Amino acid sequence: MSAETPAVPSGQFSRRRAQFRAWRGTRPFWAGLFVMLGGLPIAYFPYAHLQVGHLTLAMSTTAGAGSLIIGVLLIVLGFSLWFQKHVRTFAGVAAILLGLVSIPVSNLGGFLLGFLFALVGGAMAVAWAPDEPPAEAAQEDVPGAGGAPQAMDTDTTILKPVVGEPIDLSGTSPANGANGRHSAG
Repeated sequence: MSAETPAVPSGQFSRRRAQFRAWRGTRPFWAGLFVMLGGLPIAYFPYAHLQVGHLTLAMSTTAGAGSLIIGVLLIVLGFSLWFQKHVRTFAGVAAILLGLVSIPVSNLGGFLLGFLFALVGGAMAVAWAPDEPPAEAAQEDVPGAGGAPQAMDTDTTILKPVVGEPIDLSGTSPANGANGRHSAG
């Protein structure tokens, strides 16, 4: 037995688990899960009939449709965080706003449970940043690069005044090299 052979043969479960961990590490997985978990109580409680002993509590409100829409949107945003990670900022901000809207619309945001999950998940989505690939990190540490820009943008270069001409502060004089365009922005 060599040092490179695994002690336990890699089975189907171990391989799938490793694949899932690799997939989970490349996207805001926990943020999507929290956002989806926030949508469930918000959509469920307005239609629920809870039994407390022999007493039936109906949580039905006039805003049941609004609660259902908010809950479904939060679940869709959670799935979009999983499968389209480039919309993480939009989905995070939308989840936070929907969580806040659910307070007056949906039984205090699913009895504050859905509201808190949506807020935490949305904040996690906004804060998540993709990891840098190792090739780019190694390329940035090359000595001698200096971090200087590769090319200069002609619209942002500093214009030097022409000697002997009157100073024109409008920024549109061809004498100043402004090409007739306004250079204020």
